[in-house]
Amino acid sequence: MISGMAYKPFQNSKWKKGTRILLSVSVWLCIWQIVYLLVGKDVLFASPVTVAKRLAALCCTGDFWLHTFSSLLGITEGYLLGVLAGILLAVLTACSKWLYALFQPMLGVIKSTPVASFIILALVWMQKSTVPVFISFLMVVPIIWANLTTGIRETDPLLLEMAKAYSFTRRQTLTKIYLPSVLPSLRSALTTAIGFAWKAGIAAEVISTPRNSIGAQLYNAKVYLETADLFAWTVVVVLLSMLFEKLIVRFLTDPPHRRKGAEK
Repeated sequence: MISGMAYKPFQNSKWKKGTRILLSVSVWLCIWQIVYLLVGKDVLFASPVTVAKRLAALCCTGDFWLHTFSSLLGITEGYLLGVLAGILLAVLTACSKWLYALFQPMLGVIKSTPVASFIILALVWMQKSTVPVFISFLMVVPIIWANLTTGIRETDPLLLEMAKAYSFTRRQTLTKIYLPSVLPSLRSALTTAIGFAWKAGIAAEVISTPRNSIGAQLYNAKVYLETADLFAWTVVVVLLSMLFEKLIVRFLTDPPHRRKGAEK
């Protein structure tokens, strides 16, 4: 009886959340359609129906999945490398003020320099296919580093004193003190960084136009005034970025080892 009563509010909350999302999407689709009617030219602005039809047609082709998978692989590679490098830098600079003073100006320059400048420089240094990976990596590192460094430095000193008083090992201090302290900062950094990785990675693809990439398709759609294709590929980028963000949040809030423990 109690379990049934507990399940009903949970089910209602999920239904309400789904209703809000559906309503929000519907409103923005209506705004999109109104803008299309106001513009009145398909070559300048595509309608939601036209974009949906074009996206469905693209999904039925092998080239669509080849381009999508290629971009997905490159941007994910850059993102993961950036996360690892950012974590390593955060740990090193948190342990040494000299290292912090050494790396802080460089990371500040990366954050303030326009992405297009790095893309053009990267085209001089490396092959087209590696430019999106490098740019995604470059945009992710400062975000991870800054958030994680803040989390480490804001660890409660009283907890650290307690760990010393109870003779915690380094591993115990790391797992019981530092990790719970930095986890919120790390979660925020990972979700923010994935959006920057996709935006910067796709921008790099548009400028460098590597073969079999979403960015190259966006560039071709712009050159040949295929507005429906331009909108359709943009929708793909947005959906992939949102999907990755949801997966990261799900993984951090409910990691695999916790799910296995709950199942047992």
